[in-house]
Parts: sequence; structure tokens; C-alpha cells
Amino acid sequence: MKLISKISILFILFTIVIACNSKNKEDHSKHDTKESVSYTCAMDPQIRESKPGKCPICQMDLTPIKNDDSAANEIALSDQQIKLGNITMQTIAESGNSLEETYTGVLSINQEKVKTISSRAMGRIEKLYFKTTGDYISKNAAVYQLYSEDIAIAKQDYFTAYKQLTMPGDFGKNAKTMLNAAKQKLVFFGLSNTQIESIKKSNEISPYTTFYSTSSGYVTEILTTEGSYIMEGLGILKLADLNSLWLEAQVNVNYAKSLKIGQNAKISFTDYPDKTINATVSFINPEINPDTRLLLIRMEVPNPNLFLKPGMQAMAKLTQPSVKGVFIPTDAVIREENAAYIWIEKRPGVFENLMVETGLETNGMIEIKSKVNPFKKVVITGAYAINSEYIFRKGSDPMEGMKM
Repeated sequence: MKLISKISILFILFTIVIACNSKNKEDHSKHDTKESVSYTCAMDPQIRESKPGKCPICQMDLTPIKNDDSAANEIALSDQQIKLGNITMQTIAESGNSLEETYTGVLSINQEKVKTISSRAMGRIEKLYFKTTGDYISKNAAVYQLYSEDIAIAKQDYFTAYKQLTMPGDFGKNAKTMLNAAKQKLVFFGLSNTQIESIKKSNEISPYTTFYSTSSGYVTEILTTEGSYIMEGLGILKLADLNSLWLEAQVNVNYAKSLKIGQNAKISFTDYPDKTINATVSFINPEINPDTRLLLIRMEVPNPNLFLKPGMQAMAKLTQPSVKGVFIPTDAVIREENAAYIWIEKRPGVFENLMVETGLETNGMIEIKSKVNPFKKVVITGAYAINSEYIFRKGSDPMEGMKM
């Protein structure tokens, strides 16, 4: 009996020990499954504390949040958060898109239509007939008068040779050779045939010579003054033909890849809102501006009636009718200094970010050049709401350490 009693007591003690251990395990299990909470600042989400307090940066009360145990580039959202954030998704695929971009620029003088009137001989500018920029010079109008000893000597040689033509024998033959040589020199100095022929009738050779414009245009620059001494070849005036102007614009380098010389553009003007002119792309700068990542293009704008003026603001609309690619709304792409990424629905309520390479932008759409799983849905609205919630929860940029 005593043995049975001892065995019964030992069994009861064993049962009590087992029960206590099970309770302890249950208590620990409950503790382990309890949701962990940390504290962050709404203004500075990078702040994370394990207990309540104030933000060390802005001194605001810390806000309790549930710790997100999802993967580093993922975030889980409730149905209510998705609804409040206006988060919508759709699958995307390659499609054709009419690419249309408008760029602003300022009309300028067509430098290919600018001509410089230069001195053909060394001398002194005795008189300038046009002294104001903007003056119009018609063809054959007197431009300047030059005092030149070199031209005076050539005139005298021509006059003397002409007078000796009637002399008999070798004198007459030599005079003809001298006459031709002197005429060639005067032509080189820029004298017209009429001026050269008038020397034959002169009673006195003048060291002064008037030079005339060989083209018409507007004075854009005056390079010398009356009374100044000028060397052969130096400029006197610059004339511009305004029947054709330039419009230069800075273009996104991604868009510029598909531009080509001769492409049509529609030009409109701030000063003439009802006026539209067709122009063509005449130049694409091969060098990209390293600071702005923009490319200069130039369009030649016809101006036959001269109603357009250099300095006017103009807008160039460039259109490409069919551009194939994967396009999503521009706001669906989160862009940073060196990276761009989108949010993709990994599974219902769970989103992950994906770094992408972007391309052309047009009509509020942007091209995604990176390969995207066609069976995944891309967040097209509310991407910034997801991004903000991610930073608030995890206190870091989704692309931290993944810069391109």
C-alpha cells in the first residue's frame, strides 16, 4: 500500500510539472505572436524608436506603427488603404502611340542668310552711308566710301594704259597688256565694270572710291566707324536676309533619338495666336548639354512677308504618327536623381517596386523600355501614395542602395 501511495504521489507531481511547462509554452507562444510595434515620426520617417517619446529632430510626439515584416522592396496594404490612396492597376503591353511634343524657343536670324560687307583694299573709311542697325540696304545701294592709295595707283595705271592704246607699234601692244592687268586689279579691289569704264572719261584720278552693296538685307552689325583705318579683308557691315528665320529649341534627349533632318514641324506664335507656319528641322546638335540633358534642334521658318521678327517667342509642335512601345501614365513612375521605378502588384494587397529605364514622354504618357512581366499588374494611379507609405513604415527610400 505504501508503494502504491508513493507511485500515486509521483504521478500527481509529474502531471503538475507537465501542465506548468505547457502553460509556460502557451504563454511564450502568445508573447511571440503578439504584434511588434515601433515608433516613428510623421515628419521624419527615418526615425525609429522601440518606445514612445519625442522625435529628436522636430520634437513631435512619435507615432506607433506596426513593424512591417515584408521583404525589403515590398509593402502590404489593406483594402481600405488601397481605396483611400486611389490605387489602381492594369496590365500593360506594347502599343502604338502618336508622339507629339511642343517646345518653346525664340526666333533668331538665319546665320546662313547673313553676309558681311568687307573691305577689298587697305585704306581709310571716309564715309559710311548706313550707321544704324536695322537699316535696310537694297542691292546696288552705296554703302561706304574708301580712301585707298592702292586703288588710286591701280586707277592711274588703268587710265595711263588706256591713253597709250592709240600709240603706234610696241607702245600700243604693251598698253593693251597693261590695261588688262590694271582692270583685273581693279576688279579684285571690288570696283564694278561701270566704275572701271568711268575712269577712261576722268580728267583727274580720285583716291576716293564708293562701294556698293551686292545684295539686299537689314543691317545687323556695324563693324567700323567713319575715319577709321581698315585693313584688307576686314568687315564693315553685316547684312541679314529676314525672309528665312531660325527657331532653336531644347529637346529631351530621349525624344531627340527619333528626330531626323527634314522632319516637319508646326510653328505657332505668342504674338500671332491664329497664325501657324509649316517648318522643317534643319539641324540637330550632335552634342548633349551635360547639365540639362537636353539637345538643341533648329528649324528653318519661312518669312516671305517679313511679319515675323527675330526675338519673337514661338512654339514648335513635332509629331511622329506611330511610335511603338510600352507606355504608362507619367505619374506612375517615381523618378529620382539617378533612378526611376514603378510599383507592381505582386499578389493581392502586396506591392513591390521595380527599377525601370524610361524613354519617350508624350501626352502625359512615358515609355518603359525595361522588360516588365506581362502577367503582372502595374500601379498606374496612386504610386506616390504607396511610396509615401513605404517610407513612413520602413523609414527609407525603396531604391536605397539600388541606384543606377
